[in-house]
Amino acid sequence: MRDGLIAGRTASIDVIVTPEMFARFEGKVVHPVYSTVSMVYHMEWVSRQIIVPFLEDHEEGMGGAVTVKHIAPCIEGAEVTVTATVTGLQANTILTNVRAESKGRLIGVGEVKQVVLPIEKINELLTGS
Repeated sequence: MRDGLIAGRTASIDVIVTPEMFARFEGKVVHPVYSTVSMVYHMEWVSRQIIVPFLEDHEEGMGGAVTVKHIAPCIEGAEVTVTATVTGLQANTILTNVRAESKGRLIGVGEVKQVVLPIEKINELLTGS
C-alpha cells in the first residue's frame, strides 16, 4: 500500500432507498424498507472508498469481516448517508467503524475489516493453487 493512510481518515456516500434495496427473501418483499443486506453492501462500499487511493497496481482489497447492527428502518425515497472512519491499521489490515444515518437519525452502525493482498495471492486463494 502507498503511504498516507492513517487512523481517522473518513469517506462518505449518500444513497436514496429504492425498491431494489427493500428487505426480501426468495424474491418476495418482506418489508418495503432499506434492508440489512443493502446496508452491509453500502458499509463495505464506503470502507473500500477509503483504501482505493492507497492501493498499488499489484494489490487489491478483500473483505475480512463485517459486523452490523441495524437500528432503525428507512422507507423508499429516504436519503441515507453512510460514513466510514479508519480506526485501526495493522500491517495489511484496515478496520473502519461505519455509521448509517438519515436526516440525523441513526439507522445502523458497524465495523468493516479489509485485508490488502497482492492480486497474485488473491488469485492463488481463489484457484486453490
